[in-house]
Amino acid sequence: MNKKRIDWVNTTFIASTHLIAVFAVVYLAAIHFSWWTLGLGLLWGPLCGVSITGGYHRLFSHRTYRATWIVRAFYLFFGAGAFQNSVLKWSVDHRIHHRHVDGDKDPYNIEKGFWWAHVGWILFRAEDQVDLSQAKDLWNDRLVRFQHRFYLPIAVTSGFILPGLIGMLWGDPLGAVLVAGFLRLALIWNATFSINSVAHVLGSRPYSLANSARDSIVTALISLGEGYHNFHHRFQSDYRNGIRWYHYDPTKWWLWTLSKVRLVKDLKRVPREAIEAARQAVRAQKSAGSPA
Repeated sequence: MNKKRIDWVNTTFIASTHLIAVFAVVYLAAIHFSWWTLGLGLLWGPLCGVSITGGYHRLFSHRTYRATWIVRAFYLFFGAGAFQNSVLKWSVDHRIHHRHVDGDKDPYNIEKGFWWAHVGWILFRAEDQVDLSQAKDLWNDRLVRFQHRFYLPIAVTSGFILPGLIGMLWGDPLGAVLVAGFLRLALIWNATFSINSVAHVLGSRPYSLANSARDSIVTALISLGEGYHNFHHRFQSDYRNGIRWYHYDPTKWWLWTLSKVRLVKDLKRVPREAIEAARQAVRAQKSAGSPA
């Protein structure tokens, strides 16, 4: 068993960010309220959020479509502002998760407990270093290499400096950093973390009983559509998470829109026959007495 040690940098940063996020709410409510500042936070959240869901996750980790350099650069800049590591490191962790889901090698293994999957795995690090060579396809992208090498200054610029500079336009740079920086960051973190934790304990498993991943509108609503997690684990090459027209999946709609203006292409979709076959297989397993 690998010895775990506390990652004091991550622990301090995450704890401090949540405390400052609480102060950001107090700042807006009791010290200085600005619609412009609130609006900036409401803009910055989706910009960074879709860079994780549509970029880090569906493009770089799973290669479910191809994107122009402009879109990739957008994802890498605003994705860094979500402070979830470089896309190279994030994607390697995520690919390992899919390869070893619910197993000992799964970085955010739900079998180790809800809070471990949610945030504990970030607060403690194994002695073994992750082998980044597992993502040679990403390393071949010079934009990915640039972001990995200069991740921290890009993250600070995207996550804090730029919102503060924009906030100067209406005389509230402090509020902009608090709201569009720290409050936005705490919310994005927990939305992402919920896919590792909540989406493995809450919801249904219509496509596969092989692992703990579950579909839930609850997690979809707080994560820009990432909550149809059972489908995603069964068909990770599909650019969609919610496959029905009524499924709440803003990331899917975002990618579809970009495809119409030719900024992305080759959106991968699993054939309907394969999806229906998976559903029928699960029904058969349940009828035969397998646990749901």
